[in-house]
Amino acid sequence: MSGGVTAYYSAANSLQGWVLLSTLERRYNCGELVYGKETSIKKLNVFLSLFVAIAVLAAGVSFGQAAPGKLAFEVASVRPSAPLDMAKLAAQIQAGKMPRFGAHVDASRAEYDYMSLKDLIANAYDVKAYQITGPSWLGSDHFDIVAKMPDGAPKDDAPKMLQALLEERFKLTVHRDTQEHPVLALVVGKGGPKLTESTAAPEPIAEDAPLKPGEFKVDGPDGPIRVTRNGDGSMTMNMGAKGIITQKIDMQTQTVHMESSSVTMTGFADQLTSLLQMGGGGGQQVVDMTELKGNYQVEVDVSLAELMAMVREKARELGMNLPAGPAGGGAGDNLPASAATDPSGGSSVFKSVEKLGLKLDQRKTKVEQVVIDSVEKTPTEN
Repeated sequence: MSGGVTAYYSAANSLQGWVLLSTLERRYNCGELVYGKETSIKKLNVFLSLFVAIAVLAAGVSFGQAAPGKLAFEVASVRPSAPLDMAKLAAQIQAGKMPRFGAHVDASRAEYDYMSLKDLIANAYDVKAYQITGPSWLGSDHFDIVAKMPDGAPKDDAPKMLQALLEERFKLTVHRDTQEHPVLALVVGKGGPKLTESTAAPEPIAEDAPLKPGEFKVDGPDGPIRVTRNGDGSMTMNMGAKGIITQKIDMQTQTVHMESSSVTMTGFADQLTSLLQMGGGGGQQVVDMTELKGNYQVEVDVSLAELMAMVREKARELGMNLPAGPAGGGAGDNLPASAATDPSGGSSVFKSVEKLGLKLDQRKTKVEQVVIDSVEKTPTEN
């Protein structure tokens, strides 16, 4: 959400996507449009599917470490990404076609769709986005890269090849350093964990397993991740060995409900990171320090209002313009004071974690950083 996760995070760990529906529904729940309850939930859940895909690009996806040595793609094209057409993307989802974002690598081809330079660097150097120290504009512009893999090259070589490409096209130079960095430690609370251990551990997903109807795949550090939009509008994310998570909007309680019958604490920490970092650069990395090694059943309810506020900020970072609801309008316009003052955003996240007998604790720890020495904003021509 493991050193190979970029703030991906867990690509599939996104609870918060549905809130960007406001871009499609012209301020849904803000008084401008009125839908029946069933139609509204359907529209929200369609966009939940979309944002799970967008979360892939927001955080990036990383692969395992490549073999040492100078590796390079045979040929590659680097182009600025076209602006996202949110209505078009939602229409594709309604038609059963999932958007294509993030990194996709197979035996012959590597594609990086709508990824910022920061995400590309995180992918190439096998780190999370918060481990990159560089100019603030690294996350602003987005690029599409299509490259040909050398014949017979394993996909694990793709990060080294991407490094070479970034060095050539963006004149990127970096060095590694270890710096003290603030994190949120996921620890066991004073009263002990209130978790039920799963009876069976989840199994890794086969690389070449065919996609099922309504399912799409992203490549994660621990193998492929399968995301499925279910008939009831919920989303199921199979992270292989890290567990399976299902999320659904609850309109009555105005929350997003997430549950898993089997997830590791590392996978849970990854998901919390993905959620808290929707607020842009302010969200901190959640690091598993529970020392709990099993797979567990977890349930979390997150306030829609808090998610709306966080996602508006992340949407601006991704170049999306989300309209604010009118005064007294919908979710996200009237946040509780606790949400506004929480340094990581999202007080309901902290409360949900505490109900599990766990705690998010502010700490500092030494973290390896990729420090940008020089980089150009515009790539050289193809």
